[in-house]
Amino acid sequence: MGWSAADALVDADSLGPVLLVSAAVLVVCIVAVRLTARSGLPTLLAYLAVGLVLGEGGLGINFSSAEIGQVLGYSALILILAEGGLTTRWSSIRNAVAPAVTLSTVGVVVSVFVTAAAAHWLLGWSWQVSLLVGAIVSSTDAAAVFSVLRTVPLPRRISGMLEAESGFNDAPVVMLVVAITTSLANPAEAQPWWMIGILAVVQLSVGTVIGAAVGYVGGGLLRRTAAATSGLFAIGVVSVSVLAFGAATVVGTSGFIACYVAALVMGNMSLPHRSAMLGFAESVGWLAQIGLFVMLGLLASPSGFVDQLTPALVLGLVLLLLARPVSVIVSLTPFRVGWRDQVFLSWAGLRGAVPVVLATVPVTVGVDGVSWIFDLVFVLVVLFTLIQAPSLPWVARHLGVTESGHTQDLTVESEPLESIDADLVEVAVEEGSRLHGVQVFELRLPKGANVALIVRDDGSFVPSPTTPIRVGDQLLVVSSRGLRSEVERRVRAVSRHGRLAGWIPEPSGSDAR
Repeated sequence: MGWSAADALVDADSLGPVLLVSAAVLVVCIVAVRLTARSGLPTLLAYLAVGLVLGEGGLGINFSSAEIGQVLGYSALILILAEGGLTTRWSSIRNAVAPAVTLSTVGVVVSVFVTAAAAHWLLGWSWQVSLLVGAIVSSTDAAAVFSVLRTVPLPRRISGMLEAESGFNDAPVVMLVVAITTSLANPAEAQPWWMIGILAVVQLSVGTVIGAAVGYVGGGLLRRTAAATSGLFAIGVVSVSVLAFGAATVVGTSGFIACYVAALVMGNMSLPHRSAMLGFAESVGWLAQIGLFVMLGLLASPSGFVDQLTPALVLGLVLLLLARPVSVIVSLTPFRVGWRDQVFLSWAGLRGAVPVVLATVPVTVGVDGVSWIFDLVFVLVVLFTLIQAPSLPWVARHLGVTESGHTQDLTVESEPLESIDADLVEVAVEEGSRLHGVQVFELRLPKGANVALIVRDDGSFVPSPTTPIRVGDQLLVVSSRGLRSEVERRVRAVSRHGRLAGWIPEPSGSDAR
């Protein structure tokens, strides 16, 4: 006899078993992060697997409400977008915003029509259903990409584009899926495509303005009334991001883009308690991802997977080898993005949570005979994550789009850093970097920045000015708050040119790479 999760919430006597299962699931998922990192697979697969094991095909927990799944899915996506905006530095995506926005709008439309045409001609589906499926699977998940590429240093021109695309593409895809689904459910009330396009532009534009305004005003208010407790301040920042979603939705615009923009604005303001804020946002983001993917695993019905295996393979291959590359070429060629970058961005178009959540929309709106779409999208996401994810590091290296010397921010749980207005930057010296052999003083870091620690061969030491840097080293650089960008530019220059950095002119736009 199956156990209904909804029934358990009504009975207070079930609190103990529910907390037992929930805590055990969290622990298992946290452990799974380490295991998937070693295998090169995104953590979403482990979380989905946990949901499947707990669901009707495993331990028998009955969770079959598409309506509840959609509400919980949207709620989780809001928190994930908030975390993405707060942790994204404007300097890392500034030069990628225009191509990323084009990829998230024009590229999405191109991908939808290419996928829909293939589904209509190869699988024999109606144009309406083909367009609906094409829209559902058109959204990529850069979070899945970065979970695979933690150890592969991407240049800013690519990582920034992936970050920006992941933040921008959810909103237009959600609007497109809702519009197509509504026209299927009520054909008499369907609006012409030109009207849908105009409404989409208006909603995205107004949503962006609302998000920027709420983020700026909310961040300023929190900064002026900052509580002594960093934890309360962090809760306030995330709450402002959620507030932006609600405000935009109430006035009929895109809440998802408003949420992301508000978080992006606050994440790049000079707010106090920054370390605590980012740590809390990351924790909330992880919790939302775990809950989202486990819930989607519970919602899936393994009995329907076999029937959808062939269509999922066909559509997945079309997406991977045709729709995504064509959308990348159309969107990025006008920005003179190199062919190597375009090939990698095409292969890096992993599908994640958004398509699976959107697959619940046709059921909740009341479209008849399309409940199979959820199983199709679920199988497609899992199957092509297994195909693409392990190969991404190999593809990046063989295309030559990795960066030999890269820097990354450290989240340091240390309140004194706030009071002395300092930053910590970690520099990883990769194979091929010309940092190898350079002595510390030859870095010529700006005044106010210094290499405080070197980690080498499982040990660490404080370097002297004449200490040579080696491949495999990790350098901990301490700098004044305003010098971080200058430190990063200097380290990248030395990584490319060695001791002669500064004497050799940098190519145009190199600081964005």
